[in-house]
Amino acid sequence: MTVHGLDIAALLLRATLGPMLFAHGWNKVAGPGGLKGTTGWFEALGLRPAAVHARMAAGTELAAGVGLALGVAGPLPAAATVGLMAVAALTDHRGKGFFVFKGGWEYVGVVGGAAVALAALGNGRYSVDGLLGWEWTGGGPALLAAGLGAGSAVALLAACYRPAEKPDEIPDEISD
Repeated sequence: MTVHGLDIAALLLRATLGPMLFAHGWNKVAGPGGLKGTTGWFEALGLRPAAVHARMAAGTELAAGVGLALGVAGPLPAAATVGLMAVAALTDHRGKGFFVFKGGWEYVGVVGGAAVALAALGNGRYSVDGLLGWEWTGGGPALLAAGLGAGSAVALLAACYRPAEKPDEIPDEISD
């Protein structure tokens, strides 16, 4: 593939991921349930405080979507995307199998993987980074996107994920 072909591939990938991610963020803010509905959903998932997480997720999706679409800041919007998808996989999609039509992690896995692939590919010549002469490509940016995204998701969940116990679950200290 020629350099021009790689630039076109990056542009197409950014034009797919960026608007999709932005739309998801916009839906959290202005969709049928708005921020109130998103807050209730996040409360049910066990993200505390839910109102903060609803705003943080929406803002991150909006910003990462714009960053991906414009091709700005190298692998950082890809890292944000990986973090968002990892949190979704470990909260909303956890234990539901692979297929998204059954609630599984298929969709978030593909989006996260595509974001890491874009970080490896780089934003290309037809991007803000390209206009500024900034080029981040290869394994380093891909590892940065994957590591920073996954690490951020793990840290967030360790600090803020408190799902309610299901009535049929017996805590370990009681069952011992």
